[in-house]
Amino acid sequence: MKAVPRTRSLPALLAALTLVLASLLALAPGARADTGVSTIARALRQSPVYVDPAARDQLSAADAETLAKQIKDAGKPLFLTVLPAGYPTANLFANLRSATGVTGLYGIRLGDRFDARADSSVMSATARRNLVSSVQGEDAKAQLTDFTDRALANMGGHAPKSWGGSAGDGGGASTTALVTAGVVLVAAGAGGYALVRRGRRRREQEQRAALDRLRVVVDEDITAFGEELDRLDFHPSEPGADDTMRADYERALDAYETAKQRMAAAAKPEDVRSVTEAVEDGRFSLAQLAARREHRPLPERRPPCFFDPRHGPSATDATWTPPGGAPRQVPVCAADATRLADGRDPVIREVDTEYGRRPYWDAGPAYGPWAGGYFGGGLLPGLLVGTLLGGMMATPSYAADYGTGYGDFGSGGYEGGDVSGTDFDAGDFGGGFGDGGGFDGGGGGDFGGGF
Repeated sequence: MKAVPRTRSLPALLAALTLVLASLLALAPGARADTGVSTIARALRQSPVYVDPAARDQLSAADAETLAKQIKDAGKPLFLTVLPAGYPTANLFANLRSATGVTGLYGIRLGDRFDARADSSVMSATARRNLVSSVQGEDAKAQLTDFTDRALANMGGHAPKSWGGSAGDGGGASTTALVTAGVVLVAAGAGGYALVRRGRRRREQEQRAALDRLRVVVDEDITAFGEELDRLDFHPSEPGADDTMRADYERALDAYETAKQRMAAAAKPEDVRSVTEAVEDGRFSLAQLAARREHRPLPERRPPCFFDPRHGPSATDATWTPPGGAPRQVPVCAADATRLADGRDPVIREVDTEYGRRPYWDAGPAYGPWAGGYFGGGLLPGLLVGTLLGGMMATPSYAADYGTGYGDFGSGGYEGGDVSGTDFDAGDFGGGFGDGGGFDGGGGGDFGGGF
């Protein structure tokens, strides 16, 4: 029988928290180190604003205190750092994010330059680039104030639990305050651990319930795909069959088996994306096989019909306007294209909800991974904008429960302010400092590469 992992005992937990107390004491006066990334990270875990001693002419202690209070009051994971012009910039964002270990938005004023990076669950790369561009050319105080005002109004997440004590220039809290904080941590450790465990169990229960609802729809998809295989009635040894046809058929069969196996192994809603990816791939292989048997031109690779992926690969794009929404182009099968052209409603995939049968895009957040497997993250924003599912997927809270929103349904799961350690997408923090993706040229994600 498989061993059941043991939870940590209370003595072990208290011992671990004692180490936290020792770390806090290391920040006391007399224990300061040179201003490296680790020093900055320790300060940011205690307060949202750090001003390097060599850069205090850029932002006064009083101004830093004001910004820190504003950020704390807003309860958002915004981290600001002010550094001198000569500070090394190579991999600065990624290294700082790793050392701090907290999911959030990181802004750095370096000399007279400014840039920022963010985890995608906190702010999208596009929003972050636009935000950085909007504050370029200002003096330090005005720039950091404007950046803070605009960031707090547009970012997601919550303040990290580690913030406390005096905010401001990163000079450190008093020894008494640190000792008191450590004692409180140790005393509250057992209760806090119990709360975390209860929260984790509640989230797991919610995910299981969502997966159970989703399983019904995915099983319908797999069954429909199997019926398509049967209707095709292809035999590898039939007259006229060649190696390319047999290869198409083999891929379709493999996709059918893969989809069944992946669905059987699915443990959370985001696992479903790989299932519908397999079904979509199998349907395209069937479309190729049908074209070869009928001596028609091979179909181009297109996404499935938006209204119901069981309709198969789309034949064209058509304009569709959801109730109360804006018009958009969606991929549609030939039959639905004809219906729309005639002014009729398309045949829409509806699923069971607590409010009755609804289109899948109005049925709840669990259908994000399901749709992502069929349409891919890059296509979804335009298709789902203005729908219930589209609105949910664009929020940071969606990432915590069902993936990380558009384009990435299976990784991460941390909200802004959560401690993820080094578990973050390095692409979020890449590029060079000052290029809109970081310092020193490059590009890419929010936290990788150089500054």
